[in-house]
Amino acid sequence: MNPTPKTKVKTKTKAPARLPRKPKSEEVPESGIGQRRSLATVKGSEIYQERKREIARVAAEVFNKQGFRGTSLGAVADALNTNRASLYYYIANKRELYDEVVREVSEANVATAQAVHASKASAPEKLRTLIVSLMESYATHYPLLYVYIRENLSHVESDRTDWSRYMRSLNRQYEEVFIAIVQEGLDDGSLRSLTTARVTAYGIIGMIGWSNRWFVPQKSEVSGRDIGLAFADMVLGGLVPAKASSAKRVRASAT
Repeated sequence: MNPTPKTKVKTKTKAPARLPRKPKSEEVPESGIGQRRSLATVKGSEIYQERKREIARVAAEVFNKQGFRGTSLGAVADALNTNRASLYYYIANKRELYDEVVREVSEANVATAQAVHASKASAPEKLRTLIVSLMESYATHYPLLYVYIRENLSHVESDRTDWSRYMRSLNRQYEEVFIAIVQEGLDDGSLRSLTTARVTAYGIIGMIGWSNRWFVPQKSEVSGRDIGLAFADMVLGGLVPAKASSAKRVRASAT
């Protein structure tokens, strides 16, 4: 006898259940205050922008006293004689506040450099002024600028892309002024031509920036200004031609 053939029973396979797609408005929720802040940032009045700058200036003082980690939005609010909730209309968090402060300080440094460049002083004196002012800025705004120069601006969070792009443009403006002053000295002979203006400028900026590894204003026996003056003497001692240096010492002793 032939065995009875088995009939195949077809079974339906269920497709895996799909989770309902969230509406776009729910994928990246934003609070009402966040929406108002975003709108005000783009279309804000001068009064709004001025208040934001004031918050940044006060925050810089708090950061300077308490350090980045030790500073909270509550501490900044207390310094402004307001409450923390009111700050959220201007600033989302401490990182954004830090970005605002660094931007303000960097803009001021660029403005100083441009003013020095436009002055009638000699190239060596312009260099001296820039070196001292940059070192003083590191000391005054410690540790914010040191934190900033260690940051890789090419790799930041997506919500900081615009800030990063703007900060890189400020960096380039500052560096180009430094290079232009060195080039001015090379062209008129007041500075020795040891290498290109760009290499010289970046060497000086790098020397000052390296102070982030050892300079703590609260613990240092030497002020930021005095360190800047010493750096300037070291740099100009090597860059200024010997005859010019001798003539300058003679003029100084005569006065």
